[in-house]
Amino acid sequence: MQDSADPLAFTPVPRVRSRRDGWSAERQQRFIELLAQIGLVAICARAVGMSAKSAYALRKRPGAEDFARAWDEAVGLGRFRAEREAIDRALHGERRPVFYKGRQIGERTVYNDKLLIAVLRAKHPKYAGGGFEGW
Repeated sequence: MQDSADPLAFTPVPRVRSRRDGWSAERQQRFIELLAQIGLVAICARAVGMSAKSAYALRKRPGAEDFARAWDEAVGLGRFRAEREAIDRALHGERRPVFYKGRQIGERTVYNDKLLIAVLRAKHPKYAGGGFEGW
């Protein structure tokens, strides 16, 4: 059951049979933790050694309601974190090393306007066609 202090806490989906390569309680927990970091199901499933297809199947199993709730919370949190990071990088840039003759001689800040526009379009789909004039 959900711990009111932690929206990502959940009761693992009961396993029909115990398999070494299956969705153990530990694997389910790690999947939800990763999902809260980036919000991308396929990448998180692969990171725990499972497929996205099996993750969605697990979510649909009887007794998976709490897991599905934690999944939804984690995806929202992961997307928020990714958007925040993209906006921060777009506004403040990224430090990249500068090399000359194989040696690092300094750093430069690189800004990415396309990254900021992608985030804004994702947050405001009505501007997906490019028309930001209404802002």
